[in-house]
Amino acid sequence: MLTRVPRFATLLTDDGVPVEAVYEPCTAGSGARTEPVAEVPAIVVAHGFTGSADRPAVRRAARVFSQRAAVITFSFRGHGRSGGRSTVGDREVLDLAAAVTWARTLGHSRVVTVGFSMGGSVVLRHGALYTDGSEGDFDARGASVRVPVRERRAEERSGAHSGAHADAVVSVSSPARWYYRGTAPMRRLHWVVTRPSGRLVGRYGFRTRIATDDWDPVPLSPVAAVPLIAPAPLLLVHGDRDPYFPLDHPRMLAGAAGPGGAELWLERGMGHAENAADEALLSRIAAWATAAPPA
Repeated sequence: MLTRVPRFATLLTDDGVPVEAVYEPCTAGSGARTEPVAEVPAIVVAHGFTGSADRPAVRRAARVFSQRAAVITFSFRGHGRSGGRSTVGDREVLDLAAAVTWARTLGHSRVVTVGFSMGGSVVLRHGALYTDGSEGDFDARGASVRVPVRERRAEERSGAHSGAHADAVVSVSSPARWYYRGTAPMRRLHWVVTRPSGRLVGRYGFRTRIATDDWDPVPLSPVAAVPLIAPAPLLLVHGDRDPYFPLDHPRMLAGAAGPGGAELWLERGMGHAENAADEALLSRIAAWATAAPPA
């Protein structure tokens, strides 16, 4: 049966990073639902860069989502009380996989990932790398036949795919491509990530510990990941006033999905990520997430 109180846990990723996570039960019907856990969907929330499980915008999203589903929030590596250092969307796919696996361990048979900004790019890569029945995605030599060989790291070892897949994916305010510097906010973000003085600002100003190593190899880009998510349903959400990523990003992602491969919502007046997502939009996302047909 469903637990009626939040659960707090420290999850261990496949590469050994401790990640703080919170599980909250669905509150529909006075918060005392009695149906089996397997019949209640779970939404796993992936926050944006410099966010964490306890940030107000993430708590707001969790509160709204919990009206329709159980909710897991967590802090990416290098954020909040999680260990490690942020790789700004690369190794974070392992953090998300650990949270999705936890949802299934708690008994939920349907798990939907909802990511914002950096988290939006992570849910896209996760959706491409972790698939239901993924043991069929490898050839006789153990090489992935679904994603480029350069992506075969911890997420392709030791059966990590089992139970870690998402049944549907929602990506909000995600970039389509890496290294984008076309807007002033993204140029400032690159300074924070790549410069020693910027990383100090990230650590002490934004409570975000950032890795110093360059990506090696460069991870699968969001636009390259999108075609690999099917048959799982995919929703792309983007604001027309996003100061970080203009509308060519969501349109590029939707185009990569192909006809019928993704639903695209372009939100009038919306800015960027979880901070700009109001309760009305969050409610619509939760309705889509809990109604989308299984892959």
